[in-house]
Amino acid sequence: MEVRDLHAWPSSPREAEAIQDRLRPMLDLDAPGPARPRTVAGLDVAYAGDGEDTGTRLAAAVVVLDAATLDVVEESVAVGTAAFPYVPGLFAFRELPTLVTALRGLATVPDLLVCDGFGIAHPRRFGLACHLGVLTGLPTIGVGKTAFVGAYTPPGPRRGDTSPLLDGGEVVGRVLRTQDGVKPVFVSVGHRTDLDTACRNVLALTPEYRLPETTRRADRLSREALAG
Repeated sequence: MEVRDLHAWPSSPREAEAIQDRLRPMLDLDAPGPARPRTVAGLDVAYAGDGEDTGTRLAAAVVVLDAATLDVVEESVAVGTAAFPYVPGLFAFRELPTLVTALRGLATVPDLLVCDGFGIAHPRRFGLACHLGVLTGLPTIGVGKTAFVGAYTPPGPRRGDTSPLLDGGEVVGRVLRTQDGVKPVFVSVGHRTDLDTACRNVLALTPEYRLPETTRRADRLSREALAG
């Protein structure tokens, strides 16, 4: 699949922040999003060791699932190194070069990308899901295991219960309970989808477990590639 080259990879935090600021106006946060996607891709990255050093070996995986059956349609994996330092808010730049390589290895163009991370629930409103959305032009959402920014009241205990994730008085995401009595996940939009549709798609991808099947399969594939 096609991934656009919209910028050079930065060598400093200042350059990285400038790229985020330049690309942010390209986001489409008003589109209704795919209500019934046919294919959904999960993206995840595994790191060797603690993953914090520049030059750390990593593996990026993309797994495309049939949205109706959750069967695997296609997989792509790339192994590389983290070429950017660990800086809060700029973590995407450690993963993007290798993720882009994995995405370009796909023959399938998925209807929705699901990132293990954040969209606009980010200090500069431009997390990994936003960045990937702009580069690919595809509807993209982030599903985080913990909150990066914002405050919230815990949602109710039942599957489908939600509460808003607020940062500076702005709704930047939604706290979503995907299974009865388990910890919630943190859903934020990245590009070309709305929050209601994003949450419906996350629930469709979590029939049995807390995390979306897209994330679970991509996590497994990235770890296997790193160990191989």
